[in-house]
Amino acid sequence: MSPILVRPVREQLEHDRVIRLLQVRLKKRNEVAANIGAEQTVPVKIGTVQIYPDLVLTTADRARKLIGTVEVETGESVNHLEAMAQWAHLGRARAPFHLYVPSGCIEMARRLAAENRVNVTELWSFHTIGDQTRFTLVHRATPAELRTAAKTARSVRSAARKTAPPAVKKAVKAVTRPAKPAAVAKTTKTQKRK
Repeated sequence: MSPILVRPVREQLEHDRVIRLLQVRLKKRNEVAANIGAEQTVPVKIGTVQIYPDLVLTTADRARKLIGTVEVETGESVNHLEAMAQWAHLGRARAPFHLYVPSGCIEMARRLAAENRVNVTELWSFHTIGDQTRFTLVHRATPAELRTAAKTARSVRSAARKTAPPAVKKAVKAVTRPAKPAAVAKTTKTQKRK
C-alpha cells in the first residue's frame, strides 16, 4: 500500500479520475489494468518486492509481458516517502516507468526522482480546466540516460556481489535492473525471431 494511507477525498477522486482517463487513452495501444483506490488487483513483482502501480501496461498477446508501469500522483503524494516506497522500485523494473504529477509539482518530482535515483522514462504533468484534463510531456529519458542508468545498476550489482552473501546478491540483482525503453525491447524480440 502507498505511504499516503489516506488522501483527502477530493484529491482521491481526482486521482482516480486521472487513472481512468489514462486507462482509456493507453488502451488503444496496449492491454491496461488499473489499481484504482483501495483495489489491489494487478501486482508487479520487482525482485522480492510486490507493488501495485496505478496502471500496468502489458502486451495484448497471450504472454502478457510487462511493457510499462504508470504512477499517478496528487499534490499530497509527491513526497519523499512515496518516492522511496514506490517510485524507486518501479524505476528499477525492466519495463519503462511513467510518472504523472500535477503541473505545480513538476520540480519537486524531478528533485525527488534525482535524490532517490529513480529511472523515470517519461515524466508527465496534468492539469484540469473545467471538466477536461490536459496532459503534457515534461521529460523523456534519452537513450544515453538509459545507458547511464543501466551502467550504474551494473556497478551496484557488481559491488553487491563482491561483499554480500548469496541470497542478498540475488535480491540486489533482481531489484537493480534498469528500465528498457519499449522500442529497444521490440527490436530485441524481432532480432531473436530471425
